[in-house]
Amino acid sequence: MKRFNIEIGVGIFMVVGFLSFAWISIKLGDVNLFGEDTYSLEARFNSVSGLKEGALIEIAGVRIGKVSSIGLDSEDYDAIVQLSIDKGIRLQEDSIASIRTAGIIGDRYVNISPGGLDEFIEPGGELVETESAINLEELVSKYIFESE
Repeated sequence: MKRFNIEIGVGIFMVVGFLSFAWISIKLGDVNLFGEDTYSLEARFNSVSGLKEGALIEIAGVRIGKVSSIGLDSEDYDAIVQLSIDKGIRLQEDSIASIRTAGIIGDRYVNISPGGLDEFIEPGGELVETESAINLEELVSKYIFESE
């Protein structure tokens, strides 16, 4: 009887361990098993240097979504960024999307400055006002070569 209780205890411990491992893997992998509560928007930038898929989208420092894909318009040579925004967030039509750098490491993210209009962008719409990433190397070279 004592051996049977030990085997049941070990079995329960193993099951709880595997379930915990699966839960941590799903959370760290940012996987949504039951669908996402987001909608998609598109934004065009001249340059998205350093921005990666999965990068954060923020308003006032609060995460409201992530970058779902980055592509290139073959006609205009603009970068097309697909933004996945949380459903509870509504963006005005005159909102401005800009690419910013976070911290010393230099991770890029999309910062959205809300507008003031009463009209909102519909799901699947486009953010028209954008500011591209600042290229630090260009700024430094411009400063160095213009000062001579």
